[in-house]
Amino acid sequence: MRKKINQKQKSSGLVVGISGASGAILGIRLLEALRELGTASHLVISKAGQQAIALETGKKIAEVAALADFVYSPNEIAAPIASGSFPVAGMIVAPCSIHTMSEIATGVTSSLLTRAADVTLKERRPLVLMVRETPLHLGHLRSMAQLAEMGATIMPPVPAFYTAPDTIDDIVDHIVARSLDLLGYSWVRAKRWGVAPPKRHRRQTKKTP
Repeated sequence: MRKKINQKQKSSGLVVGISGASGAILGIRLLEALRELGTASHLVISKAGQQAIALETGKKIAEVAALADFVYSPNEIAAPIASGSFPVAGMIVAPCSIHTMSEIATGVTSSLLTRAADVTLKERRPLVLMVRETPLHLGHLRSMAQLAEMGATIMPPVPAFYTAPDTIDDIVDHIVARSLDLLGYSWVRAKRWGVAPPKRHRRQTKKTP
């Protein structure tokens, strides 16, 4: 599944993790956005994430992997992104399951995905976690608070309705664009508050005779 790294290529870019929470389309769209931005992507998908992709999108893993510049197996602990000496701009986990979040919060990592996130934190690089779960119990909230104290950005993929989205794609694009904002990337598909007036939708109701 892994593409070989050409040493002549610039060994930088962004690490993208796709874990086993609902919302696999977020990670897939993120890969497409990075391609549009001309930014190298280093992709690792957890085993549960691979199942979620198949169930939610119908896509084959090879199709998703083809969107990334470099792809690693979740068991490939010796991959470049497992080391702090490998230069990347940061990491986004989209979506981030509670299991994945908990491993990162404790530092007890069992896969390349969580190891790469741990490395991102220890190197003081930006780490964005699209935690996908609701409702949340106290243990979840405490883990989020702990991660925030460690330097991670907790970004649940909550839709912004001020953009007046017409489709699910509109919602996904806005969430992906906002996550990229946090790492200093400006994606052309981002809708900005105040830049253009949002469309006004009037809710239609049935008239009673």
